[in-house]
Amino acid sequence: MKKLFAIALAALMIVGMFAGCSGSAAPETTAAATTAPAAETTAPASETTAPAAAAPLTIEDGKLVMSTNAAFPPYEMTTDDGGFEGIDVEIAGAIAEKLGLELVVDDMDFDAALLAVQQGKSDIVMAGVSVTDARLLVMNFSDSYATGVQVVIVKEGSDVTMDNLGEKMIGCQRGTTGYIYASDTPENGGYGEDHVTAYDNGATAVQALMNGQVDCVIIDSAPAQEFVAANPGLTILEGNWVEESYAIGINKENTALVDAVNQALAELTADGTVQAIIDKYISAE
Repeated sequence: MKKLFAIALAALMIVGMFAGCSGSAAPETTAAATTAPAAETTAPASETTAPAAAAPLTIEDGKLVMSTNAAFPPYEMTTDDGGFEGIDVEIAGAIAEKLGLELVVDDMDFDAALLAVQQGKSDIVMAGVSVTDARLLVMNFSDSYATGVQVVIVKEGSDVTMDNLGEKMIGCQRGTTGYIYASDTPENGGYGEDHVTAYDNGATAVQALMNGQVDCVIIDSAPAQEFVAANPGLTILEGNWVEESYAIGINKENTALVDAVNQALAELTADGTVQAIIDKYISAE
């Protein structure tokens, strides 16, 4: 069944029939267990001569499994009924619909979400993932679908500035580029590991700031605005700490899925779906 589905999807890519699918609404997403089974790693003897990643691979027939860390509003977050919503969730849903698949969202820590796609436990990873040289060594990326701007959250009246961050204690989400860059050595433009504390998610880092455990938090602009709005007494320093591109992470061996996702993403960008989803969650102010 899995083989037939892969061949069918590859055929759709060749004849260019993606455009016939509607991308106006994302399908309903369902939560997958965080212990999703690993993808098969051994092919039957009769197929050992087939080229690697001949067609898009999925863990289950008809499903596109997205690993994420659903604590990164407005890109991914949980709903009151236990579901998921956000920019990444809706874009992934629209892509899945284009590919004739059902989106399944698998929520886990950020580091685990990146590792899941590398190990074949998920098909894609979307969690405000920035493209870096280090990540390109272990996974493929789609074309960029959004620009991420990282900023610095501080308490109102704080003496923290962009110029003295190296003298302060900084909170970051573990595994993010904010943590990677900030904890790097001063020679490489960072502040050193002794000036950075890693937390499992942005909300925990912000709580540590509220509790006085760190002096500031480096995080992407969109979730920063959400956290500041929800926590009186916090503010965002003027200026951008760094700007990056967000893209969809895909297993290194699955180049066909990269092509399929890029085709769908291009169509969703051209017809305005991607921008409409972003505008739904982020105001134009």
